[in-house]
Amino acid sequence: MVGHEASLRERKQQRAREEIIAAAYDLFEERGYADVTVTDIAERAQVGRTTFFRYFGDKQEVVFAGEQDWLDGLELPAATGPSGPGFGEAIALLRAVAQQICAAVTSDPELYVRRERLLARNPELEDRNARKQRAFAERMRLLLAERGATSETAVLAPRLALACYHTGRELAGTDPAALWPNVAAAFDTVKWT
Repeated sequence: MVGHEASLRERKQQRAREEIIAAAYDLFEERGYADVTVTDIAERAQVGRTTFFRYFGDKQEVVFAGEQDWLDGLELPAATGPSGPGFGEAIALLRAVAQQICAAVTSDPELYVRRERLLARNPELEDRNARKQRAFAERMRLLLAERGATSETAVLAPRLALACYHTGRELAGTDPAALWPNVAAAFDTVKWT
């Protein structure tokens, strides 16, 4: 019975998060991001401000909801060489990670479209998105270094992988089905040595 209660509580928490996210996006589209407050979001979601802050630190976090969880869960595939990944292998490993990221961000196609539109209209959100991506590059640098990659490879490969992701994202626009094919094409276009 205790497991059932925990499961019910988790489902209620997940439902509350989803209602807050849906309310926020509806309001952002209706009024514009800058004109929406946390109080507005909480009222639309029919939750208190305390409940809002239990799940999100601010309204920007709503836009990037769940992103930190899947970013934290990303791992590099195993390297094949005994001395650590060379540059080409590091790029191949990061290409696999980019595919995971594309799958995660497009798992809810409607939310992907809404988020991309919102980011395009609000440069302050794009800035936060860029900071998260820099944190991702640093995490990948550390993982490559732990696996024995040279400093140059560990620093350069994640940044080039991000450039491929940005290229694919820009070309895909608001089409979630086009994100991974465009990111993959960007990786394929560049000749890695």
